[in-house]
Amino acid sequence: MKRHVTAAALMLAALLAACHKKDKPEETPAATPAPAAATPAAVPAASTPTAELTPEQRDQAKKKAALDYGVMEDKYLNDPRAQWASEAKASTVFNESDSNQASNVTGPSDTKTWTNKNRDQGFDWLETSFAAPVNASEVRVVIPYGQGVEAINKVELQDTDGKWNTVWEGINEIKRDDRGNRTWFVRSFDKTAYKAKAVKLTWANNLQHDLKIVDAVQLVGDK
Repeated sequence: MKRHVTAAALMLAALLAACHKKDKPEETPAATPAPAAATPAAVPAASTPTAELTPEQRDQAKKKAALDYGVMEDKYLNDPRAQWASEAKASTVFNESDSNQASNVTGPSDTKTWTNKNRDQGFDWLETSFAAPVNASEVRVVIPYGQGVEAINKVELQDTDGKWNTVWEGINEIKRDDRGNRTWFVRSFDKTAYKAKAVKLTWANNLQHDLKIVDAVQLVGDK
């Protein structure tokens, strides 16, 4: 009798365990994340074509450039700190019968000029003296139509003791200025501690295969 009851109890326990296992919810496997969508490559914005200027706009742009040139030139011509050369001499002259041709660069800008002899060989120089020695900070050269401006490769100043000092040397970046009939070669530098009384310009003739021409030379500084 005791063995029968025990067997019945075991059967009941097994049934309850089976029911409990059936009622327990099954675990849902973790969802695999979807691969991220590829980001499309950025498409460069189409460049907007530059609109062609109308004839009226081109005319206005030309006038604006001429006005800017006039303002610049007027500033140079009327600069109270600038003085024009009073004497001049040169290494060569185009017209050898006129040995005093270098003197054409003295005084304010006008139609008289100095022209060198060599188009593309060697070096030429132009030396200009000034009435009042100054602590210089700039040299300006007036060149008709910019002829030979790219060949200027050295600027020297002479002090009152007669010593020459190089204030600039190299390949210059100044090109012909098409806004006017003259190109201004302008070279600025730190104000000199000494008084400068003369300017010497040197041309490397093969840098621009043409005759070199100068109308006038200015020395800028404080007395």
